[in-house]
Amino acid sequence: MESAPAVFAGTVFALFGAGLVVWTGARTAHREPVAHGARPVASAVAAGVAGLVCLALGAWCFGQM
Repeated sequence: MESAPAVFAGTVFALFGAGLVVWTGARTAHREPVAHGARPVASAVAAGVAGLVCLALGAWCFGQM
């Protein structure tokens, strides 16, 4: 039962990170803003980095099992 929180947290981080990376890529590919009112390149980079960090945290959580 000790691995249940790691599985839950890893799943949440992985799904959120993957969704954020896919969403950022789709917005960037269609030349649409990633964040309203922000510079396009800076917001795309920040969202992409945040998505990759979440994916890495998900992988780390799965590695703790």
